[in-house]
Amino acid sequence: MTPLAKRIADPIVPNSGVLPKRAVELKILHPEDHPAPTATQPAAPPVASEELLAELAEHSARLETASPQEIITWAAETYAPRLGMATAFGPEGCVILHMLATLAPETYVFNLDTGYQFKETLELRDRIAERYGIEVELRKPELSVAEYEAAHGGPVYETDSNQCCFDRKIKVLQQAARELDGWMSGIRRDQSSHRAKAPIVGWDKKFGLVKISPLANWTKEQVWKIITDEKVPYNPLHDQGYTSIGCQPCTRQVLFGEDERAGRWSGSGKTECGLHTADD
Repeated sequence: MTPLAKRIADPIVPNSGVLPKRAVELKILHPEDHPAPTATQPAAPPVASEELLAELAEHSARLETASPQEIITWAAETYAPRLGMATAFGPEGCVILHMLATLAPETYVFNLDTGYQFKETLELRDRIAERYGIEVELRKPELSVAEYEAAHGGPVYETDSNQCCFDRKIKVLQQAARELDGWMSGIRRDQSSHRAKAPIVGWDKKFGLVKISPLANWTKEQVWKIITDEKVPYNPLHDQGYTSIGCQPCTRQVLFGEDERAGRWSGSGKTECGLHTADD
């Protein structure tokens, strides 16, 4: 077992009122502790030990019947101040932001700003800040859209959407993950086959940190009930037939009877950008 794996295998001290030992020890894992990436060999993410994997599975099982608020509270108590949340301002993300505003408003929240987002999505960021006082950071790729397309002879999403997603989303989250011990997402199990087995708490091997999904066992109806009852700000494009909203060039309105993610990368057979797949 590597020294890093030993450190991240230390036991959690839940609800102790002090920062748990694992978070304290992971807190020293700044980027300079990792091997420097090169053009041909990017820095490898940390690898979890079997002990840690088993421990996270136990926590996930225990939290399976917990409310999203209880899951968020546990995550904040366990991993703050190195807990983050990535949001694309979908309905689920907005609901979690609504809960964070009361439970853990100091949580670092960021958006993977590809440069191709709808203006309505970016305007929603401003409405969230006005309503909750939470400033969601826009984390951008190294190259602007103009620079990126110039370097590749045009829009990459037209010829290789997987590469575009990797360059403008995956790599940006990889960098953000180096600053965190745990990250929260708004995925639900009933959204797609890729997400059907998502645990409440698990190890995200792609990004090398703990992943918490407070709404994993919720339904779309439960999410929208909170939005309606609590008047949570949401993207107005949802009222125009966009059930799942990503980058503007790769998102269309969904037709009656289609899956809620059918409008993403329509016609390609692709329904995930790679953030929430466990293939690699």
